[in-house]
Amino acid sequence: MQTEIVTDVMQSALFLVLKTAAPMLLISLVIGLVVSIFQTVTSIQEQTLTFVPKMVGMFLGLMLIGHWMLNNLTTFMEELWRDFSIYIR
Repeated sequence: MQTEIVTDVMQSALFLVLKTAAPMLLISLVIGLVVSIFQTVTSIQEQTLTFVPKMVGMFLGLMLIGHWMLNNLTTFMEELWRDFSIYIR
């Protein structure tokens, strides 16, 4: 297998990982920021307070965009299997 092909596949895979993980990371970031601001305003310093809202937010995010995420991963794998004959040359 040529190095250009490997580089292209790895670049596509890394971009897919970033594109797929970004919505979940953004949800977690926003919820963490909101809870931190709430803790600062109310002077509540409970470190476990962010856990439940983040879990609920991640669960709701997966329910809303999980299909899109799985569709992206499935499409990428189908493309890899379809072009498998190119990779083994």
